[in-house]
Amino acid sequence: MMSTVLADTEWPQSGVSEGAMAGIGQTETGALLERSYLMFRSKFVAAATLAAAFTFHSPLAAQDNPVVAKVGSVEIRKSDLDTAIANLSAQYQQLPDEQKTVAALSQVIDIKLVAKKAEDAGIQNSDDFKQRMVFLKERELHNAYLRDQFDKLKPEEVKARYDKEIAAMPKEEEVHARHILVKTEDEAKDIIKQLDAGKDFIELAKAKSEDSSKSDGGDLGYFTKGRMVPEFEEAAFSLPKGSYTKTPVKSQFGYHVIKVEDKRNAQPPAFDQVEPQVRQIVMQEKYSSIIDEAKKAQKVEIVDENLRKGYDELTKSE
Repeated sequence: MMSTVLADTEWPQSGVSEGAMAGIGQTETGALLERSYLMFRSKFVAAATLAAAFTFHSPLAAQDNPVVAKVGSVEIRKSDLDTAIANLSAQYQQLPDEQKTVAALSQVIDIKLVAKKAEDAGIQNSDDFKQRMVFLKERELHNAYLRDQFDKLKPEEVKARYDKEIAAMPKEEEVHARHILVKTEDEAKDIIKQLDAGKDFIELAKAKSEDSSKSDGGDLGYFTKGRMVPEFEEAAFSLPKGSYTKTPVKSQFGYHVIKVEDKRNAQPPAFDQVEPQVRQIVMQEKYSSIIDEAKKAQKVEIVDENLRKGYDELTKSE
């Protein structure tokens, strides 16, 4: 009977490959965030997208970077394979390590084979190709610099940001409630009479309730506003601690008898629970700071008026 408030959030992750082969590219993962995290959500989405875009692998020393295959005279080294594995699509990432490695090797070999044909055809000499390579080089420089900056983040910076977010979160009341759900109003009234006569709420819930929570004595745990249907929520939050509804509460599910076990301020998520997400917030803020500093050092001028307006609107919203 709970209303849905825990949301599946898409967290896009950008790969490094530029579509040379299907299977190396973008991946998506779903993340289920608890209600406690909702205050952070908009920041998380932007920050996680940013963080995932900067996946790198440090160069390996020669002795740690053996040749694993050859295509003609071109060597494929372990570092090439590692890069390909890191950028496999989601379906390949689910494979066992050995199969994943073979899939990556197959793709690298195909890329090398087709790249040789492209070179023989002189594609590398075209203006379009050269322009694209300039873009890719600058993008990788951008990514490498950010990786270096993000690696310098200290744990205490992340903890300080967490403390700041928690301090800014408004206090929100939550209740711990039980309920007994029945089909008719008369059944609910009869249960209330039994409670008035001293019957135990938990035992009545186990015996009478038609909700899946009956085995737990109708226990719904703690919840904040917005988690339940309006009729149920209004009744639960208006009850004093330790009391139950004296009249049946009607909802789309039937008739409820509700008991409030406890009331308290909602507990914020523990640092360990959200440390990765908070770190991404810090990364997002650091990225914005880097861009702002760079703009002060280098004048950005957009000639096209429509593009300038669109860019200005976009940067204002970030």
